Amino acid sequence: MDRQEEEEETVCVDEQTVERLTEGFLSHYLPELCSSKRALQELTQNQVILLDTLDQEVAKLRECNATIDLNALFTEAKVYQSKLVNIRREMMVLHDKTSRLKVCRNVALHQCLSNGCSAVNGCRQNESPNS
Repeated sequence: MDRQEEEEETVCVDEQTVERLTEGFLSHYLPELCSSKRALQELTQNQVILLDTLDQEVAKLRECNATIDLNALFTEAKVYQSKLVNIRREMMVLHDKTSRLKVCRNVALHQCLSNGCSAVNGCRQNESPNS
């Protein structure tokens, strides 16, 4: 169609008819649009609530992972504590042995000075390798 034919087909409608058609169109679709808007707002609110809940769950998960890390740290600390206790025990045994050796040496030295040096060999024989 060319432009002239379009102008001829243009129908003149009065303003009141256009207004009534507009009101009818709006009255037909506006309630659905309003309910859709409310549903969209409700969905948006629910989405915000879900995001907040998800953030809380992520925080709990991080806290749980931190607790697991703490448990591993405490387990490692217990292992090191037991190693330290064993080292302390060994040091006490070594201290006892050195103390006995010092006493034996002092006794032997005293006996050596008073009786001669034969007592030093006797003290070494009295000291057992397991003690």
